[in-house]
Amino acid sequence: MEPFFTKPDLSRYTQDPFPPYRYLPFQPDIPHPRNDPAGHSYGQDDDYLPHFVPDDWRTCAPYLFGVDLFNHGYWWEAHEAWESVWLVAGRETLAGQIIQGLIQLAGAQLKRFTAVPRGAQMLTETGIAKLSLADGIYLGIEVAPLIDDMQRCLREDRGEFPRIELDFSNGGEIPHE
Repeated sequence: MEPFFTKPDLSRYTQDPFPPYRYLPFQPDIPHPRNDPAGHSYGQDDDYLPHFVPDDWRTCAPYLFGVDLFNHGYWWEAHEAWESVWLVAGRETLAGQIIQGLIQLAGAQLKRFTAVPRGAQMLTETGIAKLSLADGIYLGIEVAPLIDDMQRCLREDRGEFPRIELDFSNGGEIPHE
């Protein structure tokens, strides 16, 4: 089953190929990406990122690929891509808190897709609380509309999933269209 997304015509931000499948936990026919020898990420090293500060978002490959993964329903994989950014940004920094919020929102979408409403609700609330620490546009994300979209999709529960649109208008180009 393919997810139905808000903003269906949104461009990608990287040219990195998507994994051959979306990981959905507790599905016996889908191998765990890292733990199963048949997994799409088995044996791969984690992305090494020497540093991350908020101004790096436009050129940070794991961050941008995480957005692409999120926007195409690879929520577990988006979490994995963003984790290296989160750790190097610093868990207690504003950037770290926002990225952790994105990770939680990816988990919330995965829970929604796999019909775990309580988990989706809890992860949406904690992710939104983290995103709410920023105002305006942060890490290329217009925060308030994304929060509204996350809440609406959860509340209406029509099988529609939000997407993250990055704003490159302040000093940046979209790297790939």
